[in-house]
Amino acid sequence: MLILVADDSPAVRRMVTARLIADGHEVTEAEDGKQALELALEQPPNVMVLDKVMPKLDGFEVVRRLREHEATRGLPIVMLTGSSREDDVLGGLELGVDEYMPKPFSPRELSVRVTRLLNRAGPAA
Repeated sequence: MLILVADDSPAVRRMVTARLIADGHEVTEAEDGKQALELALEQPPNVMVLDKVMPKLDGFEVVRRLREHEATRGLPIVMLTGSSREDDVLGGLELGVDEYMPKPFSPRELSVRVTRLLNRAGPAA
């Protein structure tokens, strides 16, 4: 399964990528929102792990634009963020984010959430 990890923190990207590779997934990385959007539209992943606060395009804008395209409209997204404010959580959920995880987060919990999304998507994912 292909998973796109988009976070402007190299340390977070390394941690998430290492865990997902250990789980047997193929991972591509993006360091900003613009790159994340381009990669997702070029080769839609099975799941996207997306930071909310990033340069060039924030995570919410990436989600908005992905939902405009047929190929990525139903893309499962786990949003990571340093903010657990109710407005941020609800904003992400209203945009169509499937899972919302505040930082700091457990890589093991992230792994379980990604697996749940992949299982929900079924064999075609």
